[in-house]
Order: sequence, then structure tokens, then C-alpha cells
Amino acid sequence: MSRKLIVGLGNPGRKYAGTRHNIGFRLLDELAARARLSVNQSKFDGLYTTGVIAGEDVVLLKPQTFMNKSGKSVLAARQFYDIAVEDTIVLHDEIDLEAGVLRLKDGGGHGGHNGLRDIISRTGERDFIRVRLGIGRPEHGNVTAHVLGRFAGDEEDDVAELVVDGCDAVEILLTDGVSAAQNRFH
Repeated sequence: MSRKLIVGLGNPGRKYAGTRHNIGFRLLDELAARARLSVNQSKFDGLYTTGVIAGEDVVLLKPQTFMNKSGKSVLAARQFYDIAVEDTIVLHDEIDLEAGVLRLKDGGGHGGHNGLRDIISRTGERDFIRVRLGIGRPEHGNVTAHVLGRFAGDEEDDVAELVVDGCDAVEILLTDGVSAAQNRFH
């Protein structure tokens, strides 16, 4: 049984807490809480912990390098624990999905996401699993402001449900694989 690396993407610091871009952090924290784990050890330019989720040995990682340098942290953790690319799961915000929509993807490009771009660039690999968390695209205005903005009060129920579904999806991914999780959540 090989250990899995589960990475929640976001930006460190209070300024970014609760922003759309940090929904990967939020999902990772909820996943950890379900398993009675705390992502509070410092190493790999990130915060991490190890434990068991859905019967699988996991490393949970929140890079603290800022989104566009996430690959540095991911590469260091993968090398330290000798985790294969196909055993890596990345939780991230997805502007091209409506807010509250969850999609799973096995491999692919970066789709303009700077965190994914850096992971692919630094590791030279793209065959990791992605849990794509829809944050929606603004109809008008600045995309950066939208991504770095906080969810509106009326969005919070959808976001809370998205986080619960995201945790369920990761657990199914771990026990039954990508196809089973996609069949349930797509």
C-alpha cells in the first residue's frame, strides 16, 4: 500500500484566509478534522501532518510558499516520502466551474491556474489527481479581485456543501479510485 500526498492549495496569512483562492486549504483542513488530524507541523515550505484517512496512509500538505510557488513544497514532500505522481491529489479552486461545483480530473494541464502551473513546472509531471472546486468566474470586473475575494454571505451554504462533498470525494478516491469518485460526483 503506497502513501498518498494530499495537497490543499492556497495562500498563507490572514490576508488570504477565507478567500476563494484558499478553498483548497479549507477542504484540506476539513478533511484533517474528520480524521482528527491537525495540519500544524512545519516542513517542506509548508504545514503538514501524516495520518490515516479512509484506511490509507496519507500526508496532508498546505504549501506556505504562496500559490505561484506551490510546486516547491509539493516536490519536497513527494521526494521526502517517495510518493509517486499518481499518488498525489491536489485540491484547488477552479474559476471555470460554477461556484459550488465539484469535478475530479486525473492528469491534464494547468488551465491557467498558477499553483498547478508551478507544480507541473517544478516536478515535470502532470499526472496527479485534481479535485477541482468551483468558485465561478465574475460576469464583469477583475478576475484577480474575484479569486482573492471572500465568498459572499449567500454563497456560504454552497461553499460549505462543496467542502463536505470534497471530503467525501477524496475519501472515495482513496478507497475506490478516480472513476468511482467521478461517477458519484459528476
